[in-house]
Amino acid sequence: MSMEHAQTSLQNGKELATLGGGCFWCLEAVYLEMKGIEKVESGYCGGTVPNPTYYQVCEGTTGHAEVVQLTFDPREVSYKDILKVFFAIHDPTTLNRQGADVGTQYRSAIFYHSPEQKVTAEETIKELTAEKIWDNPIVTEVAPLDVFYVAEDYHQKYFAQNPYQPYCQYVVAPKVAKFRKYFVEKLKR
Repeated sequence: MSMEHAQTSLQNGKELATLGGGCFWCLEAVYLEMKGIEKVESGYCGGTVPNPTYYQVCEGTTGHAEVVQLTFDPREVSYKDILKVFFAIHDPTTLNRQGADVGTQYRSAIFYHSPEQKVTAEETIKELTAEKIWDNPIVTEVAPLDVFYVAEDYHQKYFAQNPYQPYCQYVVAPKVAKFRKYFVEKLKR
């Protein structure tokens, strides 16, 4: 199933954001807890193969990245705040890698839905670079969203459904804990 989203704003005043920061299970688990985020879908984008499967994306030959697509209310959370969390919960300085996950499917990427999102992403990267938070340069790809493909059902809300799975305990849970600690004011009540 594919879904094309060319615009940022939806009819109900909500907006979309599409981000890749390694395994989509990590980003999904964090953003499901963030105030103003109304929907989180794991999926794939940025590649050339239509309707890819998880196994095809894992092979690293489709060009797609594992991403999350967020539906958010800009009256409750800004796109900039979403990006601040994004940059805090993954390493944007490693090319095609997050921890032990290696390949272009795990790249750091912002797939923007509008010229305004592109500008915000580029400005945020410049600000973070100037702050010298990381020793290495930020390599996050900033590209227009073409097509977003929703991942298979078993990937949706993966951490919530598999909290004792080893990957979830050792990789996802620490990112969720970091979000809860440093962004407590952004947590849903």
